Amino acid sequence: MINGKSEAQYQTIARDIASRIINNEWVENQMISGRSLLSSEYNVSPETIRRALALLSDMKVVSIKKNVGVYILSIDNAKRYLSAFDETKNQRDMQNELKQLIEKNSIINKRMHELLSMLIKSQNTISYIKSRFPDYEVKISSDSKLIGKNIGSIRFWQNTQATIIAIKRGQSVIISPGPDAELYENDTVVFVGSSSAVEKVHLYLNG
Repeated sequence: MINGKSEAQYQTIARDIASRIINNEWVENQMISGRSLLSSEYNVSPETIRRALALLSDMKVVSIKKNVGVYILSIDNAKRYLSAFDETKNQRDMQNELKQLIEKNSIINKRMHELLSMLIKSQNTISYIKSRFPDYEVKISSDSKLIGKNIGSIRFWQNTQATIIAIKRGQSVIISPGPDAELYENDTVVFVGSSSAVEKVHLYLNG
């Protein structure tokens, strides 16, 4: 019995039927069990079986003859279907893994932001923030396309995977600036992020 997710159960069954064809459980031109028997075998509704067979029919793996039955059409097409299915599954798995990594990175950056903010606030704020964080601050140049824009609108984290924790402006320091804080020429942006994010920040702010 196949236990696929409900939204893709018919695809899982279609894949299993294609595998059985490749393994010579059925041969070309042979009529296979009807929907009722297949639905009992896979413990699903006849509609799910209908969708699975329709998918295989579209791929020229089986031929559905109305009021007659379902016939095996091509073993080669069954192989091609499985190959395409596996490739799609691999792409989906990679997309899911990438999504999980982005979510984990967001959590890590948030925690780094919290810890560094607490560290800054626990010391002499002005003198501490003005002491340069190696590779973790960048000055806004006069030709930056982001001058006059607020932090919320530039989607800073989405574009750099870094988080702004402060803005140094002249003799003042804005700690943990909110989304409405604007960037101006000669501002120095202090940020946290991975080492790979440093170059992205430089390019994004002044590229």
